[in-house]
Amino acid sequence: MAKTRTQVAIIGAGPAGLLLGQLLHNVGIDSIILEARDRVYVENRIRAGVIEHGSAQTLIEAGVGARMQREGLIHHGIELLFQGQRHRIDFQALTGKYVTVYGQHEIVKDMIAARLATSRPLHFEVENVLLLDIESDAPRVIYRKDGVEHEITCDFIAGCDGFHGISRDAFPKGAITGYEKTYPFAWLGILAEAPPAGEELVYAQHERGFALFSMRSPTITRLYLQVEPDEDPANWPDDRIWEELHRRLETRDGWRLNEGKIIQKGVTAMRSFVAEPMRHGRLLLAGDAAHIVPPTGAKGMNLAIADVRRLSQALQAFYGRASQQGIDEYSPQCLKRIWKAQQFSGWMTSLLHCFQEDSMFERKRQSALLDYVVNSRAAATGLAENYVGLPYEETLSE
Repeated sequence: MAKTRTQVAIIGAGPAGLLLGQLLHNVGIDSIILEARDRVYVENRIRAGVIEHGSAQTLIEAGVGARMQREGLIHHGIELLFQGQRHRIDFQALTGKYVTVYGQHEIVKDMIAARLATSRPLHFEVENVLLLDIESDAPRVIYRKDGVEHEITCDFIAGCDGFHGISRDAFPKGAITGYEKTYPFAWLGILAEAPPAGEELVYAQHERGFALFSMRSPTITRLYLQVEPDEDPANWPDDRIWEELHRRLETRDGWRLNEGKIIQKGVTAMRSFVAEPMRHGRLLLAGDAAHIVPPTGAKGMNLAIADVRRLSQALQAFYGRASQQGIDEYSPQCLKRIWKAQQFSGWMTSLLHCFQEDSMFERKRQSALLDYVVNSRAAATGLAENYVGLPYEETLSE
């Protein structure tokens, strides 16, 4: 068995694991990143791409935001569409902040390139990963790579391997509780080779179901439709998709989508999940390994960035000042932000979607709430503050 020693073993090479590795490298903390998939798969996983103001600044400060700054699309607001009329929520006027639209897979590409440039280990296609001795001061990671058994001894293990990864299951039985909510619908998402028909995202509430107009670049449009939770994308030929998108996103002022070749199609489940606590011994969870939010509020990747930002600072304090405080505070402090994001994402979802049990009373109540949001500066500010990202709290007290 090949044996290695490092300070932090990171499980998963998604946004959370890669950013954590970069932040640790910047302060001289050694790490090894292990990923079950191959590099091509990891770099081409299409996910959401709305980056909060603070998340973008974190990426820039970490040294992995240069291409995002060149190619990302700055959005100073969004539009809410209901009853055929669009209403703009002006982030800049309400909060002085903005969001950046830049594909998550592009961020991953940037961070993989940065990781490889550091010469710190990043291993793809690892198998049979086991996390051992997590309650000790010297946890171990066992894995197989190219037919060879490996053992890593480390100080900490960061579980950044997503909802279906192995890290959360490594907690002892009874040491962790999962809180979950499943929504009675899903999103059918497409990528189309078509110039976006507008400069900002449009969230549409319609009697036939929610729809979202978004974009990935000046030539690629991203669009979503509310569908049944068990919907088969094969039931949605291109013509049907465009017909339904036009219907749900039509406006009184004649604004219309630009059609183009659909190059990707898939269904995204709508659910919420939170694991408490996010730490046991020397194993700490981050990103989707610890929480899932419905995509309506665009919080998934942003929560992962907030997690590893806090975790990296806690580890820096541990190694630099021999302080355990940040490690002890990691889970409760992260969970404060996570539950606020769950509240906002759930609120946005209920504001814009049709539910199976909806009565006419509920639909009229929903319309009244939308009218209040777009006509009340206080209500619009609440939406804007959450969407651009709540401020980071002080990570560690001195």
